[in-house]
Parts: sequence; C-alpha cells; structure tokens
Amino acid sequence: MTVDADFNRRQVLYWRLIARLFSREEQAALESASLAVVEDLGLPAALLDPSVSVDNIVQRFPDLAEDFDGLMTPETDADAGRDSAAEVRRAALAAKVLLNVFDTGSGSVSATQLAKWQSDAGWLERALGQEPGSLRRQGGGGPGGEGGGMGGTLGELEGDLISRMQLREVLADPKLAAQLTPSMSLIEQLLRDKSNLSGVALANAKALIRRFVEEVAAVLRTQVERTAAGTIDRSVPPKRVFRNLDLDRTIWKNLTNWSPDDQKLYVDRLFYRHTASRTTPSRLIVVVDQSGSMLDSMVNCTILASIFAGLPKVDVHLIAYDTKAIDLTPWVHDPFEVLLRTKLGGGNDGPVAMAMARPKIAEPKNTAMVWISDFYEFDRSQPLYDSIVAVHRSGVRFIPVGSVTSSGQGIVNPWFRQRFKDLGTPVISGHIRKLVFELKNFLA
Repeated sequence: MTVDADFNRRQVLYWRLIARLFSREEQAALESASLAVVEDLGLPAALLDPSVSVDNIVQRFPDLAEDFDGLMTPETDADAGRDSAAEVRRAALAAKVLLNVFDTGSGSVSATQLAKWQSDAGWLERALGQEPGSLRRQGGGGPGGEGGGMGGTLGELEGDLISRMQLREVLADPKLAAQLTPSMSLIEQLLRDKSNLSGVALANAKALIRRFVEEVAAVLRTQVERTAAGTIDRSVPPKRVFRNLDLDRTIWKNLTNWSPDDQKLYVDRLFYRHTASRTTPSRLIVVVDQSGSMLDSMVNCTILASIFAGLPKVDVHLIAYDTKAIDLTPWVHDPFEVLLRTKLGGGNDGPVAMAMARPKIAEPKNTAMVWISDFYEFDRSQPLYDSIVAVHRSGVRFIPVGSVTSSGQGIVNPWFRQRFKDLGTPVISGHIRKLVFELKNFLA
C-alpha cells in the first residue's frame, strides 16, 4: 500500500476520533471506514468500542500490551525509519486510548465506571511514557510534580467523574469502596460530605483519607531535608563518656609523652568533644484559609505542618479559618485528625484568625507566621493588612502564601499582592517546594 494511502487511513482514524469526542452519534461513513482499516491491520474491532476498556483488550490480546507502552512518546532516531503502515497501526492504538479517556459522557457515574476510566487513564499515561497515576497526581493537586498540561486535564476529568458519583452509596459497599483510588478530588468530596456519613460509609471514607494523607506525606517528607542543628555551645562542659572521646585531639595533646624506648604513648589527659548545641526553639504559626477554593492548600499545609512539627526544637501551631477560626494545634502531629476537623466552605474573615494567632507570638524574632489564603476578605481587607503590618514590624517573619499545591496554580487578591510586595514580603504562590525552602531558611 502506498504512503499516500496510509496517510489517508490515519486521517480516517483521527477524524473518527474527533467526531466521537464531539458527538456521541456515530458517523456511519467514518465508522465503516475505520472498521475496514482496523481489520486490515489485523487488529481487533473492539479497539473502536469505547465501552471496552484497554485492560479487556490486552487481556484478550496480550501481545498488544507492549504496543501501548510509550506509544505516544516523542519520536526518536530509531523510530524515524518506521514504515507508514506501522504509523497507521500506531494511530489506531492511540485513538483507542484517547477515546476511552476523553469520552466521559454525562450523568451519574458508578464506582465501576470510575475504576474503568482510571485504568484507561493509566494506559494513556503509559503511552506517554509515564507511570500509571503519575500525571494525575502532578496535575490534579497531588504532590509529585509541576502539574499543568496533560496532567492537569486528566486531573480535571477525574474530578468531574468523582463529582458525578453517588458517593454515599459507593462508600456503603466495601467492595465498591475498595475500587476507589484516593485523589485530591475524591478527598474534597469526602471532606464536604463527611457529616452525612456514618457506619461503614464513614469508616471507608476515613480509610481513603488516611491512605491519601500517607501517600502525600511520603512525598513531602523527602522534600524536607534535615535542618541545621544549631551551633556548639562551648560554655557547657563536654560529657566525659566514651562516645564523646576526641581521639585525634587526645593523641595530639599527649605526643610529648611518647616513649621511644617502650614504643608507647602514655596518656595523662583525655579530651572530649563538645556536643551541647546552643539552639532556641523556633515557633511556626501556620494559618490556613479553609474555604472550598483552598482545599489543595489545606491538605498539603496540614501534612507539611505535621512534618515540621516532628523536627527537633520546632514548635508548630496550626489555625484554620473561614468566618470563624479554630485552633488545630493539639492535633498538628496527625494531619488525618486535622482534616476530619476542618469544615470546607464559607467566606474569609482574616481578622478573626489573626486575633487567635497573635497571642501565640512569644518571641517575635524567633517566630515565623505562614498565612495561606487567596486573601479575598469579607470587606475587611484593610484591618487584616494593618494587623499583618504590625506583626511584621514586631520582628516576626511573615510569609504570605497564595497556594500550596503541586501545580502552583492559585489566584490571589491583587490588592493584597501589591501591598505585600511593597512591604517586602511578596506572596509565595507556586510549588510546595518553595514553601519548604522558605521554612528551611527560617529554621537554619
């Protein structure tokens, strides 16, 4: 078959893909032409049926599994010599996985349908040369990457499917609940609906939240490198124990006692290392806006606060607010418990949170206040800003944060953004690693 004919066959497959994505009605001519192309390639007709998952395809035709891996990665020099017929085959497989992932339909979604979509999305990620789930974690609010692009799109699609689920019924069935994959979108649904859950449904919801918290914590913990331990305090005599013995210094100071005749070094004085550190506990006051638009930040900062709270000589306090403020410090070591006590939604009343936070400042120069919000206030912008200026001028390291997500996406009130810049405390709005970097600098 000629190159031109193969080009036309690819176009048929792509036009059919576009037609199906924009309209669920079949175009008879494109369907019949695509079927002829697929059969001519020796591929199963099920490739054209979006109701058949890629898992089912590769179970019935195991040899196709390898063809999906790296299917849509950039072309290499080795690929450049691929013949035009192979390109048609590649187009047929790519059209299959794209149709299954992007044709999400409408109406309510069952756990089985969500699991099928997540499986097909995993095959798309494999086709793009990624680990299954990795792009959705990056673009959908998880911790693992810069986000955006295909990852952001997959994350939005997954979030839409989850929002269309009959979640309470699914959670009440342990078998269906076990098919759910923890994601930021699912956690948002669970946190919003937790007051309406009980019994088995509530237990399954808690299990999903805990799994997600543990997964995110594992990633964030690797980003928090060991902080400085402080300078040696030489005013404190070293402990005279074997583990503190400074062998090199002991030998050096006793060299005058060397006996050539005996070929021995006689030690009349031992030297020990100073190990006491002069450190001052650093206080972190983390204030988090818990309105619905700040869910990613709420989850990430809650987990991050627990990690820093686990470091020696760091005193972490956590406050969440909307129109009221709640002191979550007693549970700061357990982000799972913190999230169960949050109430997403409502407006912003920053002065209420500041009234709770300011009494926690004992030594201003030894305190950092991290304020995470989009700073859209209930007509109380000036009072909040005035109190922030006062805190900043007292010596507190004030760190305004517009978002604490993996994608770095977030909207900040321009009024506050400019004033924070003028104050010399520009808003951190980006990847969570930026906040980790700022906190490490404070603790060093």
